[in-house]
Amino acid sequence: MLRIRSLSNNRRAFSSTVRALTVNKSHDVVIIGGGPAGYVAAIKAAQLGFNTACVEKRGKLGGTCLNVGCIPSKALLNNSHLYHQMHTEAEKRGIDITGDVKINVANFQKAKDDAVKQLTGGIELLFKKNKVTYYKGNGSFEDETKIKVTPIEGLEGTVKEDHILDTKNVLIATGSEVTPFPGIEIDEQKIVSSTGALSLKEIPKRLAIIGGGIIGLEMGSVYSRLGSKVTVLEFQPQIGASMDGEVAKATQKFLKKQGMDFKLSTKVISAKRNDDKNVVEIVVEDTKSNKQENLEAEVLLVAVGRRPYIAGLDAEKIGLEVDKRGRLVIDDQFNSKFPHIKVVGDVTFGPMLAHKAEEEGIAAVEILKTGHGHVNYNNIPSVMYSHPEVAWVGKTEEQLKEAGIEYKIGKFPFAANSRAKTNQDADGFVKILIDAKTERLLGAHIIGPNAGEMIAEAGLALEYGASAEDVARVCHAHPTLSEAFKEANMAAYDKAIHC
Repeated sequence: MLRIRSLSNNRRAFSSTVRALTVNKSHDVVIIGGGPAGYVAAIKAAQLGFNTACVEKRGKLGGTCLNVGCIPSKALLNNSHLYHQMHTEAEKRGIDITGDVKINVANFQKAKDDAVKQLTGGIELLFKKNKVTYYKGNGSFEDETKIKVTPIEGLEGTVKEDHILDTKNVLIATGSEVTPFPGIEIDEQKIVSSTGALSLKEIPKRLAIIGGGIIGLEMGSVYSRLGSKVTVLEFQPQIGASMDGEVAKATQKFLKKQGMDFKLSTKVISAKRNDDKNVVEIVVEDTKSNKQENLEAEVLLVAVGRRPYIAGLDAEKIGLEVDKRGRLVIDDQFNSKFPHIKVVGDVTFGPMLAHKAEEEGIAAVEILKTGHGHVNYNNIPSVMYSHPEVAWVGKTEEQLKEAGIEYKIGKFPFAANSRAKTNQDADGFVKILIDAKTERLLGAHIIGPNAGEMIAEAGLALEYGASAEDVARVCHAHPTLSEAFKEANMAAYDKAIHC
């Protein structure tokens, strides 16, 4: 009897221990992923009255964009541009600098890290302000209405035990990851992804970049300004795959003038470290002549794009559909095969842009609340923060030609803009595409100073169906760079004044 009682007590004790290892919670909405799509959706859901939780495995909110993408790269771009200006433009601007202007790599990186830390901390404060419950851990499906949050070893602040979150609605916003290059091993030291390129401890003498898209060109700009010899290896015959062709050519011209070298129509055959020589040995092939060439660089950046990230989600456990490119399949209301499980951001269709992801997060939550939500995918701007900056929204000339749409062009150079001239920063132009009959704006392309800020006016005009004349008749302050946008619209339907 004593033995039986003891065994029974042990079983009860064991059962209690097991129960203590799992915490059960209930929420109206659980969002998996704390990047631009996820954290914005979480805040919006809470503002709309939902009991909201957000699960993030990184341990820091903001996703790729804030931690190892848009934000840190902009810090490096801005500060490298200031350094480059001091070296190349101080004298012509009437500024005498005594002594050498040097780059302090440690402090250069610290300035970037400080900006990231402040912004990630700011999102946590917004979660507290809006009463969003934040779980640090891996979120995965137990079933269609239960999300399991598991601790992540070594992650500061991670949940201490498994949590089971019962929920009426799930929003998947797990983002994307770097696309690997077949046969090339990324070690984040000599062969790096964009993540490693953001944190190099010294400036490489030579930097080779596989990929002539936005990521590659931005990071190339940073290190070119800091003294690296940068070579861009691009498989396509032009850089900036989604850019308007004319703008892409102008961009390459300006970057080449700054010292960057380009090998277009070039296929990378192999790349491997040679630690004896402290270089990466790269073999490339011209796709037109099939001629091979051997290159060397101290660092190789692999920047061939990103792919959806669903690792650890257990999407297959509940039968979520994934297409050939690894994207979770949804309908036009962001629904997966389960109407209460929605998907937004990089992990599904569309351009992998933080602002597009934010718009989807808000729209998806609004659909949950009211049944209505909308994202205009014809009006998603893109920006490359090189110098000059490049920004565009709407259709390119190539797209209009392919669609058989008749159009007119309006162009205005920054060389004829008074503010650009006073700033001694007048490279580039504004290019406007309008419908030949209605004169409604179809696309806007800007290469020049502050292009990323100026493109917002084009987006507003597109959203409300404005014509070129509508834009041109809005009084723009003088002297401003935005006057170039006005004059380009004037040139599209009539004639510009200052050119």
